[in-house]
Amino acid sequence: MLINQGNLKTLFTAFKSHFQGGLGQVASQYAQIATVVPSSTGSEEYGWLGQVPNMREWIGDRVVHGITSHGYTVKNKPFELTIEVPRASIEDDQYGVFSPLFAEMGRSSAAHPDQLVFGLLAAGRATNCYDGTPFFGATHSVLNDKGKPTAVSNIDDSGGGTTYWYVLDTSRAIKPLIFQERKAPQFVAKDAPTDDNVFDRAAFKYGVDSRCNSGFGFWQMAQSSNKALTSDNLWAAIQALEGRTGDHGRKLGLRSTLLAYPSTLEKDATKLLNNDLIIEGGVAVTNELKGRLKGLKADWL
Repeated sequence: MLINQGNLKTLFTAFKSHFQGGLGQVASQYAQIATVVPSSTGSEEYGWLGQVPNMREWIGDRVVHGITSHGYTVKNKPFELTIEVPRASIEDDQYGVFSPLFAEMGRSSAAHPDQLVFGLLAAGRATNCYDGTPFFGATHSVLNDKGKPTAVSNIDDSGGGTTYWYVLDTSRAIKPLIFQERKAPQFVAKDAPTDDNVFDRAAFKYGVDSRCNSGFGFWQMAQSSNKALTSDNLWAAIQALEGRTGDHGRKLGLRSTLLAYPSTLEKDATKLLNNDLIIEGGVAVTNELKGRLKGLKADWL
């Protein structure tokens, strides 16, 4: 290929087309457990976390619920992926061999939010949420019906294992996690003959960059366990989540809607969520969990 402005523009369009094709290859999962929030600044503060007021009878003046009691901030981070293509490969019409690489660049860009969100979910036992304690922990502070702080847990790590599964309420506009997007993946190039990479190393650069991050929403909407994924243990997680109350014993009306699990638990999860019968104590019994939750085998857990 003759290296000139017109041909380089055509080549950029072709590589970008393969990149866009790769974007469409990913069936993203993150939006199932994360509220997607568009961001317009370097960071966003979620002061309203922890404030989920109920409707009340209007007697006298309105009761205004403040939204600044928590200073939980999610800072956007820059991310990039860059590919270098030798100028000689373009001149020798060998650019076609790079097409799958650009498709993979697109696939990687599309999968990145999943990596961030599910990676944060898995790190929830050691990463703090809005109340200053680990998202999955035993010391979340809630006021009891007498107005005194009480420690509440959303984790059961008594199983002693290292494989965790998660029961989540994803039925609401606000989900257990947050995905914050400042800048969607953008495909760019440094392919001008006067660019340093072309002049010094005879190589064209193509890259993608974005700005985003993930954060925690409401810990109340999530329950984590490292026990064996059995009927009894899953029911215990469901009941723990749905029995959770807010300050002063206020009902939260939470619903267990989704079971997220790694691929190593796929066999157990499939049996519990889909089979008509399960074996308990060596006896086949009716599976009351069939259809109770949606299963999500999370690729990045």
